[in-house]
Amino acid sequence: MDRNIVYPGSIPLDTDILALNRNAMVGIGALTAAVLGNVVVADGLACMPTSPTSLTVNIGPGSITQLSSLDATAYGSLPADLADQIVKTGINLQSTSFTLSAPVTSGQSVNYLIEAAFSETDGSPFVLPYVNTTSPAQPYSGPSNSGTAQNTQRLQRVQLQLKAGAAAAAGAQTTPAVDTGWVGLYEITVNYGQSAITAANISVIPGAPFLNFKLPNLRPGFSALQVFTSTGTFTVPNGVTSVRVRVLGGGASSGYHSTMPGAGGGAGGEAYGIINNLTPGQAIAVTVGAGGAALTSPGVGNSGGTSSFGTFMSATGGVGGSGGTAVEFSLSGGAGGIGTGGQVNRGGSYGSDSIVVACRGGDGGGPGNGRGSSGPTPGLSATGYGGGGGGGGTTTSGTLAGSLGGAGAPGIVIVEY
Repeated sequence: MDRNIVYPGSIPLDTDILALNRNAMVGIGALTAAVLGNVVVADGLACMPTSPTSLTVNIGPGSITQLSSLDATAYGSLPADLADQIVKTGINLQSTSFTLSAPVTSGQSVNYLIEAAFSETDGSPFVLPYVNTTSPAQPYSGPSNSGTAQNTQRLQRVQLQLKAGAAAAAGAQTTPAVDTGWVGLYEITVNYGQSAITAANISVIPGAPFLNFKLPNLRPGFSALQVFTSTGTFTVPNGVTSVRVRVLGGGASSGYHSTMPGAGGGAGGEAYGIINNLTPGQAIAVTVGAGGAALTSPGVGNSGGTSSFGTFMSATGGVGGSGGTAVEFSLSGGAGGIGTGGQVNRGGSYGSDSIVVACRGGDGGGPGNGRGSSGPTPGLSATGYGGGGGGGGTTTSGTLAGSLGGAGAPGIVIVEY
């Protein structure tokens, strides 16, 4: 960071102090850019209902950082500098209030947008004393003793603005577009007849540039985990653009044969990898494949369902183990599912063939597979995500009869961010 040099006995200049302020701002801006980058970042600025509640909301103290020219206009005696760009920080120490209105037509609702931008203005005018060379003991009031007030501070603030959308039938109203050079922070919905705004009416705009973590909370690599054991939606959190995902398809059930031991069901496939260039607020559909249901009558086992993470990754379920009523010498285990879209794509393991001479069913594909059983006992269902069900055994004497097989286990989708 640049520093001014002054000398004993030299006459101080106004530019000595102005350059000191500018140099400090440049140094802080460089440090801010090194930590936060050159993108717009907001901190604080919480939107809260009033207490007691009313149709007014308060935006709390906070800050915003934004890449700007060093000085768009002359800074005292220092000339403007539009060529050099630095990250500047606007700070609001006080709350800002906005009053909203409810629609006047029954059944309608309206969405309001609160947006923010970095603002830099000159202010705090004051009539300054100036040196009177004719009579130094009696200073001039303002330049040339004009009594004119002059701005004494270059203020850097968060400029906030409220925009009202068009009222429409409840559920059909839209939020106003964010203006160029601004960033959207909050959406507030007000319904016909509403007289007070509550926290339920306020939501953060998807992609609002709020800090997701503070330094004491940061951990190396991916620091949070969301596990899907049923179909749902993953919404990319604020501050997140990359996720690490594991997608596992459902396991298949074993086959069930009328007179032979059943073959094991195949395990679900797997896809694993990192997905980049996501947008905060982006909604990604997550599908979790079901495990193949156990058979109640002789036949080929039910395949497991496909799991997926949006269109980025998917993994098919395992294939059911062999079974049925046909006279066969052996029954083959079901094939494993296939993963696609990941940096690592793995096929699920095959279910085991049944061992006819031992009257033993085949094990399901694993890990987490169900074990095949021996003798006239049912096969075991898979217990781990994506595992295949084990085949039932068969009687060892007399009229041969096969046993029920086990169900496959459902898949899973794990998202780290």
